[in-house]
Amino acid sequence: MHGHRTAHRTAVRYVLYCMFLCLFLAVNLHILTSRSRYSRLNETILASEGYRRQRMDSGMLEHIRESEDPGRDLGLYWLENNFGQEDFRYPCSRETFSGLEKIWSEKQGWEMYRDACRAVWNDLRYFPIPEPSNDVRAEVTFEDSWMFERNYGGKRGHEGTDLMASTNERGLYPVVSMTDGVILHKGWLEKGGYRVGITAPGGAYFYYAHLDSYSDIEEGDSVKAGDLLGFMGDTGYSRVEGTTGNFPVHLHLGIYLVEGDQEISVNPYYPLRYVEDRRVKCAY
Repeated sequence: MHGHRTAHRTAVRYVLYCMFLCLFLAVNLHILTSRSRYSRLNETILASEGYRRQRMDSGMLEHIRESEDPGRDLGLYWLENNFGQEDFRYPCSRETFSGLEKIWSEKQGWEMYRDACRAVWNDLRYFPIPEPSNDVRAEVTFEDSWMFERNYGGKRGHEGTDLMASTNERGLYPVVSMTDGVILHKGWLEKGGYRVGITAPGGAYFYYAHLDSYSDIEEGDSVKAGDLLGFMGDTGYSRVEGTTGNFPVHLHLGIYLVEGDQEISVNPYYPLRYVEDRRVKCAY
């Protein structure tokens, strides 16, 4: 009888030990997972390939089109899904992102990261190619060509999105500013041809390249979203100013963040998707 009780107590202790061990492992696994998750918010996050790619699914794209703060919401979305490497576990709603902000706002580096996301997204107003207000067939197409191989000037990745003209005619398609801002650069570049660079209010730099000609703008001018910058062309890929014909007519759009003396390019494909239905009307 005594031996039976001893065996019973031993079995109970063993079960309790196993339960405690499982609880201990579960708690520590949660702590390690949380630490790993929060470690995504670090000093190099903006230069990471995950952040620069700006990837999202269709549900998130629909959400930000209605959001009052798309940059904040996207920043939280990417932190939670590890920049598209994991599933986003929550519904895309205002309540979700308000709740997530309460958690992430306590972490070091959040404000810098949030402001960078807002710089890319919250100043966007219009698609850069207007909608024709007459019967002209002047459509554009674009795809996610981020980091596709380019060879002019040496092998490199494509740090932008090309909007291709359905009518291959230089000087036909107007190009408008996607944001308010100040014209920082205007003129010839070997790769970009005739280009315009605009710093938006949030600090992001929007780069419009391969233009055929300019509107009446100069460096230092302020522009409003929807203002005419020039016309789509095929200039560039030459040290000789004015060179045309090295590729089909298109607009190359680049978006950059400036951190100190470092320029960080981000993928413009999803910003273009975000505003693709917001087009000013223009006769051309």
